[in-house]
Amino acid sequence: MTTFEGRAHGGDGVLRVEVAEGRITGVTRHAAADPSLPVLAPGLVDAQVNGYAGLDVNADDVSADTIAALTQRLAAAGVTTWVPTVITGSQERILHALDAVRQARAADERVHAAIPCAHVEGPFISPDDGARGVHDVEWIRPIDADEVARWQQAGPVGVVTVSPHLDGSAEQVRRIVRAGVTVSIGHTSADHAHIAAAVDAGATLATHLGNGIQPMLPRHPNPIWSLLADDRVTAGLIADGHHLPDETLVSMIRAKGDDGAYLVSDLTAIGGLTPGRHTTPVGGVVVLGEDLRLGHEETGLLAGAAATLTDGVRHLARVPAVGLARALRMASRVPARVTPGTRPGLGTLEVGAPADLLLLRPDDLAVDQVVVGGTPVPT
Repeated sequence: MTTFEGRAHGGDGVLRVEVAEGRITGVTRHAAADPSLPVLAPGLVDAQVNGYAGLDVNADDVSADTIAALTQRLAAAGVTTWVPTVITGSQERILHALDAVRQARAADERVHAAIPCAHVEGPFISPDDGARGVHDVEWIRPIDADEVARWQQAGPVGVVTVSPHLDGSAEQVRRIVRAGVTVSIGHTSADHAHIAAAVDAGATLATHLGNGIQPMLPRHPNPIWSLLADDRVTAGLIADGHHLPDETLVSMIRAKGDDGAYLVSDLTAIGGLTPGRHTTPVGGVVVLGEDLRLGHEETGLLAGAAATLTDGVRHLARVPAVGLARALRMASRVPARVTPGTRPGLGTLEVGAPADLLLLRPDDLAVDQVVVGGTPVPT
């Protein structure tokens, strides 16, 4: 048995967590609080990762080794569970990426534990400028449940992002959900009626709400209001300080309530690299700023993110209307609940839960220690 101790992230006092054989076996709380102790929290769960530190899920040469290396590098940054995200492309490229995820999970039980499923973001999205983001319009196509079934044969597809802007979309959504895949609405220019029909058909998530949408919208109705208003939809939000202004984040979190919104990074392979110009397999030339803003060189539009989910927690924790406890919940418990294939208890510090822990320095909330399956990992 091993014991880890830190300040409680959701209240006063000190938590002592006992772990054995990869699971939490005991949790006790003490009234006394040592301000020098790190903050103790569950390992973070990132439901949308395209790449990191030069490794890209969407690269032509992505392999099982790529996925395994990403798992290690993300864990060192505090993200102990992640969802590889494959974006718009040819069916062949999507199948290749999904097969790499499948092979990586089959080859290493640690990778299998860290990756509950894969997320395919597109190609069933809006072709409109702004709404499609930097997704290649050449490969955008209508929602096709039969294609999703082919993806399922290649790898562990758990989530598919779609735009239900075309007539007949709801029936395709219904078929995808019946096949056991969670449907998320995003990169969309759909009107309220089409969005409502997709939710009635079983769509339950919103992909990085407020992003992947036209820059100019009618005051009302628009997709943001439609997805915020529906309590059946849990919304992913990017809290890197660039994708959404703080006042927008606060408003969306208040609208969705404690369990209706979760944080994602939308992290790309440019994250962790030096600022400057970089070329990506999806999106072309992008520019990474010192402030970690990642934008397309020609359009200036955001081209994914370069900040980790841990960076997002740190940013949101300093927003007075949110705070650290809520930010951590939105990056652990809530995404663990809505992501298919996650292990029981993931995202909590409860007896029986996976012993994936994160300790943050009290002064700047930087990563102090990461524990995966009860074993500390290099950071």
